[in-house]
Amino acid sequence: MNQIKQLYRQIKAGIELSVWETSLIKERMTDWAQLQRYEQANRDVKQAEVIFFGDSITDQWDLSLYFPDQSYVNRGISGQTTPQMLVRFRPDVINLHPKIVVFLAGTNDIAGNTGHMTIEQIQNNFMSIADLAKAHQIRLIFASILPVSEERSITRPLTKIQMLNQWIIEYCETNHLIYLDYYSSMVDERGYLRSHLADDGLHPNDAGYQIMAPLAEAAIQKAL
Repeated sequence: MNQIKQLYRQIKAGIELSVWETSLIKERMTDWAQLQRYEQANRDVKQAEVIFFGDSITDQWDLSLYFPDQSYVNRGISGQTTPQMLVRFRPDVINLHPKIVVFLAGTNDIAGNTGHMTIEQIQNNFMSIADLAKAHQIRLIFASILPVSEERSITRPLTKIQMLNQWIIEYCETNHLIYLDYYSSMVDERGYLRSHLADDGLHPNDAGYQIMAPLAEAAIQKAL
């Protein structure tokens, strides 16, 4: 999204866009939710044993940097909610035939990025993802929703994050899924995101991803 804003600033300043930049603008105008963002990339995938699937926290995660010895595939899209992820779960996950998918979502649902959603509606989407993964013999890892800063908690209340995380824990236990607990390692004593782990109170910075990476790797190894 920041990239698109920068391109619009270039247009306003009279700076000519490259062919690639022009095509990116056209793509966003016709596919604003980016549901087809990975269409070409999916065609090019030779093997996708492990897929990280989610929103901006996944999208902004440079997997090659934090997992240099692995060839994990990133299918995160910034701003998305679980209904949008359900729509693209087949093209971006199932059709790539992975063994494992690491699913991190829910914070944008709580914030209402695509309209108000109840906790039950979010839970239903998690269960639908689980059903699809099971039907296609994909081992599913459900990650906890990350804590947020006090400022960010205005749109992402701590109680909702905690409530949904507790449900994810219980759902994983009942259905023999792997729970990936980022939350406990990133939360402070007041229930907010530890300030040094994100520059904007929401998206992990390098320090945040340094905590998340070994936790994710441990969950993946457990799933193998």
